[in-house]
Amino acid sequence: MLAVPILSGASESRLYMSVIIQLSPVTINRIAAGEVVERPASVVKELVENAIDAGADRIEVVTSGGGKTLIRVTDNGVGMMAADLSLAVERHCTSKLIEDDLLDIRTLGFRGEALPSIGSVADLRIETRHASEDNGWAIAVSGGSRSDIEPVALSQGTRIEVRNLFFSTPARLKFLKSERAEAGAITDVIKRLALAHPEIRFSLSGSDRSALDYPALGEGDFRGRALQVMGADFAENSIEIDALREGVRLTGLAGLGTLQKANAQSQHLFVNGRPVRDKLLLGAIRAGYADVMARDRFPAAVLFVDLDPHEVDVNVHPTKADVRFRDPGLVRGLLVGALRRAHADAGHRAASTHGAATLDVLAAAVRPMPATASAAWRTEYQSRPVAFDWRTAPDRPAPAETPASRGFAEEEVTFDVAPPQGSFSIVDGAVSADARPGLAEAPAESVARPLGAPRAQIHETYIVAQTATGLVIVDQHAAHERLVYERLKREIANGVETQMLLIPEVVDMPEEDVDRLIERADELAELGLVVEGFGPGAVAIREIPALLGRTDTAALLHDIADDLAEWDQATRLREKLDAIAATMACHGSVRAGRRLRLEEMDALLREMEETPNSGQCNHGRPTFVELKLSDIERLFGRR
Repeated sequence: MLAVPILSGASESRLYMSVIIQLSPVTINRIAAGEVVERPASVVKELVENAIDAGADRIEVVTSGGGKTLIRVTDNGVGMMAADLSLAVERHCTSKLIEDDLLDIRTLGFRGEALPSIGSVADLRIETRHASEDNGWAIAVSGGSRSDIEPVALSQGTRIEVRNLFFSTPARLKFLKSERAEAGAITDVIKRLALAHPEIRFSLSGSDRSALDYPALGEGDFRGRALQVMGADFAENSIEIDALREGVRLTGLAGLGTLQKANAQSQHLFVNGRPVRDKLLLGAIRAGYADVMARDRFPAAVLFVDLDPHEVDVNVHPTKADVRFRDPGLVRGLLVGALRRAHADAGHRAASTHGAATLDVLAAAVRPMPATASAAWRTEYQSRPVAFDWRTAPDRPAPAETPASRGFAEEEVTFDVAPPQGSFSIVDGAVSADARPGLAEAPAESVARPLGAPRAQIHETYIVAQTATGLVIVDQHAAHERLVYERLKREIANGVETQMLLIPEVVDMPEEDVDRLIERADELAELGLVVEGFGPGAVAIREIPALLGRTDTAALLHDIADDLAEWDQATRLREKLDAIAATMACHGSVRAGRRLRLEEMDALLREMEETPNSGQCNHGRPTFVELKLSDIERLFGRR
């Protein structure tokens, strides 16, 4: 209804009349396009999803101008017949619904608006050929006006070309970002879809980007596709997830807690094969990593949630980025529990990227600048790569003309009796120092263990251990902090000690919050919080967990009520208990600066190997760094 103001008389009094008009099909399509086609990446997403639904195993995408001037998607799917092609550019036409059942969605798209919406704001051309026909067919749509269907020569499949996006709605162009940013958004779309479908080959090229090519792998080879898309660091430092609860299946890969990112861009979530950015799932990932990652850091993950299509609504957002679960608590609980179990099963594992970072620091530190170097030599020296081989350098030391000094020739230095540690002897006028360590040789059984045998303590803070393939450096405070924290968590799991309040505290709150709390009173009691109803709009708190000490119980109860309203789970109390346990563990662990005996160092390493999540402390920092012997040898030019 449109209210049109009409000025009447000298007083210019306003009269209103109601005018109802019917929008033209072109305007309707442009409105729909505003919902479906937000930017060039939205067009690519819709077209590539159509190709996947068509059964293609090879999809090629070409763009130009960040997708604003050209988007071309070619696939080898089943293609369309002439009659199907004519309907494909009409609104509310789709091949992806089963008998009009809006809840039984087993494809990536079904709204029936993408192609006509794109055609209303761009120059659209579709060429397609079905396997049962001798030739292909083509149709063009420009600004909502369609052409007649004409025959074309084409192999089986479909090729869709979109040019001059938003030419009919130039105001939308002003809101687009730079070509580089739009091209990056398209790349992100292809990566997400490629992660979900490793059995399909994806290629992305164009004048506005570097080419990408993800060869097809075996169906279900998500680790191999993660290696292609996210790199070796994630593939090597991730944990496989496979969990099932009440018909909901969770699979995929979750990065170790020490593989941390500055943002959430490395979190890829899929529901029934559909890429989503759902707040419930993102919050569940955050909760699943709460024990092993700092709050200002983000994990990397590729996770797939599969469930009956009737249990999830994928039509709550025009771009299908959000979903709504029939039982959100079940899905969230499955995700959080599976991630925490995976971290526990990973034990003492830590990301291998920390070892590489340590080697980079060492490589930069082994090239001190000579104080007497000339300015020209300094310039040439600084321009060299950090990791160069000194043996091939033009200014390498010249070969010795004379034999090594006898004091350093091992075969010419002999002792009738081994001298004391740190002493030296004179043999034929040459000095020979005995620098043999006083520490006994490391036991072979300890060296073979994952964290090796302790050999030294440096600065009363770091333990150096020898392994079969290199060495390990352990932060004794961070490691012991995790060990104490896990002990406290086990004590909490075995029964929370409660403290009865001398005078029960009455908290006023809305009746719906009271009902939620009373309904879950038994679960809250298991966590040490005993509550009971106190009239229609109040709750009485009778007991609290003793671990909390003096705390604002009213604020805690309001937070729990909010959790129950949003997630149907009392997560805040669990997190509060975990936070208190982490603080106690920090104050009760071995402090940096304390000298440890060899037996204590060995006991610490052995307990780390047996303790879940011991690869990182309570704050998400790594507890140890492993350096491979081969990497150390390269650092010193031995390889």
